[in-house]
Amino acid sequence: MTRALLCAAVLAVAAPFASAATAPTYDIEDFSTAALIDKPTVMAAWKEALPTERLVKLYPKAKWGFLSQVEGGVVDGKLCVVTARVTLLPKTSPTRRFVWEPAKSSTVFDGRPVASAAECSALAQDRLKDALRSLVSSLVKS
Repeated sequence: MTRALLCAAVLAVAAPFASAATAPTYDIEDFSTAALIDKPTVMAAWKEALPTERLVKLYPKAKWGFLSQVEGGVVDGKLCVVTARVTLLPKTSPTRRFVWEPAKSSTVFDGRPVASAAECSALAQDRLKDALRSLVSSLVKS
């Protein structure tokens, strides 16, 4: 009896970790300006924003992937201009490469006076998160 309870407890504790480990991850290409936003920051934003478990039912990983692009910078030393675009793209059948035929896309623009490049980078991160929220809301219901 205690052995059965012990096994049940172990399975109950391990189940959430097993499902998280087997959750598929999408292919994500990033073509952002490195001086504005770095790749680890972009990938962290994607990881936080994508509801993979719900999304994979509608858009299988083998057939779909994502692209992000954050461009811009400081103009005349005082104005930060940022464009953040995220896109859901299909993949070709035999090679699984992206095809530039966006199924869904979201683009966010912003411009603000800033005192430093760090402030511009923070603005770029915020606009990327806005674009991701917009794209995800068009793909799955929250």
